[in-house]
Amino acid sequence: MKKFFKSKHFLIIVTVINIIVASLFGSGLFTDVNAKEKITITEFSIPTTGSWPMGITSGPDGNLWFTESSSDKIGKISPDGVIIEFSIPRSADYGTSPRGITMGHDGNIWFTEFNTHKIGRITLNGTITEYSTPTRGSTPSNITTGPDGNLWFTENYGFKIGQITPDGIITEFSLPIGNTPFDITSGPDGNLWFTENWTNKIGRITPNGSITEFLIPTIGSWPMGITSGPDGNLWFTEFSGNKIGRITPSGMITEFSIPTDNSAPYGIASGPDGNLWFTENYSDKVGKITPNGGITEFSIPTPQSWPMDIIAGPDGNLWFTEYGGNKIGRVNLADVKHTGPPDRDGALLSPFNNGVAWTVFNGYLD
Repeated sequence: MKKFFKSKHFLIIVTVINIIVASLFGSGLFTDVNAKEKITITEFSIPTTGSWPMGITSGPDGNLWFTESSSDKIGKISPDGVIIEFSIPRSADYGTSPRGITMGHDGNIWFTEFNTHKIGRITLNGTITEYSTPTRGSTPSNITTGPDGNLWFTENYGFKIGQITPDGIITEFSLPIGNTPFDITSGPDGNLWFTENWTNKIGRITPNGSITEFLIPTIGSWPMGITSGPDGNLWFTEFSGNKIGRITPSGMITEFSIPTDNSAPYGIASGPDGNLWFTENYSDKVGKITPNGGITEFSIPTPQSWPMDIIAGPDGNLWFTEYGGNKIGRVNLADVKHTGPPDRDGALLSPFNNGVAWTVFNGYLD
């Protein structure tokens, strides 16, 4: 059988099927493989040992900013890899555990403090101001900039979505008890979108606080990261479902299976190449998914790196945190050169496989 897959007869059959399906569905059974694309990953060690980096964002100063959840610091890394760290004031016997981070409309960097139930603001020169959430035990997790000029964040065990103005005034919007919001992002429709781990839903909240929830088809998918895509939809990761999900502004959900089993997709971001990029926490990989659902995966050099958050940088590359590797990684997209026609989908897609991506290299089906 393996000889058959290597043979010219197999390739001829694939070509014929491709032509037939193209006439029936408007596109071929298999789209072009991104075999000519050469992706490299560079890693930068964080000075503080065991810092457990989690969130990362692009700053207005041309640098990347990240949280160190174990060392109670905010880190800044330049495009060439120089890292500077800023300490967050500690409370009594336990740390702040900074998690999510984003750039505000005010030109500052904003972050969440999971353990101390605060929202932090750090200026570009390192001055930190903190604001306590009204709800005790709120455990704020992730944060994003809203279309209204405010910052919006999730309260994981507070079961709320929070809004904070650049002046530090906080308003909270309640979810049903047990609905644990995790990640949050601004949508193309002028609303905020968020993931709910325990209840297996994607939530939408308007700037005035009206909330709508959408159930994910895969049971127990455990949605984690969410971002706005270049196609006008929202894209999210399914940590336990091992899928990437896409939801339209009207709430229609499509899911795409990741080739690597039990990869535990975590963070997701729109890339400068028009694709979505995500991290695979268990398999130590960074994945790329096209708007049409084609998936390609790239291995991270450090084993047990446990990649988490990911963001597009101002330098045209993708940057991500390595929770286990204690490093910041960079996917060097700016260096990618294509020696052939542009890749349309980056993987082989079948109109019959409900979003599952395959890859073929040199006539082999993997």
